[in-house]
Amino acid sequence: MTDPMKIVVRLAAPVEAAWRALTDPAALRAWLTEHAEVELPHRYEFWGRHTPEGDAPHQRLLHAGDHTLRFAWLLDGVETTSELSLAAETPESTLLTLTQSHFRMAEMFDGSSIRGVLQTWWSLALANLNAYLEGREPMPRTDFTSAELRGELLIAAPVDKVWQSLIDSEQASAWFGYPIGIEPWVGGRYAMGGLDAPGAAKIVDLEPERKLVVDWGPMGVGTWELDGSDGKTKLTFVSSGFDEDNPPYPGWTGTLAGLSELRRYHEMADWQPIWVQEDVPAGA
Repeated sequence: MTDPMKIVVRLAAPVEAAWRALTDPAALRAWLTEHAEVELPHRYEFWGRHTPEGDAPHQRLLHAGDHTLRFAWLLDGVETTSELSLAAETPESTLLTLTQSHFRMAEMFDGSSIRGVLQTWWSLALANLNAYLEGREPMPRTDFTSAELRGELLIAAPVDKVWQSLIDSEQASAWFGYPIGIEPWVGGRYAMGGLDAPGAAKIVDLEPERKLVVDWGPMGVGTWELDGSDGKTKLTFVSSGFDEDNPPYPGWTGTLAGLSELRRYHEMADWQPIWVQEDVPAGA
């Protein structure tokens, strides 16, 4: 057994407001998933199409108190353990620490278990929690009942600036929170981990300030289209060309989480990423 996956984020709210967002069913339905029922200290359940294996609630509350929630979560026949803990950083900000057991990086790429989506699912969930606390619209959430992977995002920034942040390696690495090496031309590499990393994707279409298309191999083709108007940019993003019997939910969900930070990157004068720390075990 590997150590639990760990993610720490900075939330833009006092600790009590963050706790209410974590424990109020109406709030959970706004930022987390389709259905939620909470009766502390006995029940903490969420389910629906935006939850992995969300046909029914599969959580069992283990602990609730001291701004900490811990619950068992049955996924792919294995009872995993999730814990969310809050600590005041300042009177107006909170650090949330998420730990999740039974995550293996290999399952993210080979699709052998729904547990492979846990890292990116939690990342998107926490990004949407912060958006909720900031008063922003949450990002689109992954629909685990559908093979249609498509979303839209309105960014309060001109199209030329948004475009540059999508094709410039330094800017993309900053807002995505992970090194990205980009050769911004047709046939150029799009490399998660930087241009020295193996297995880079390839840019197969590029129209400046209009469209970027990246071929990710078996994980499909990602298309980002931009439409600028009145100093704002509508970004439409689609994933296609994958095995519809095994959609690349982990990668798609990670894209959604990253684009949430892209919006903040452009819209906040004093932007800093919400991500404070992320430790992901390799798993064996």
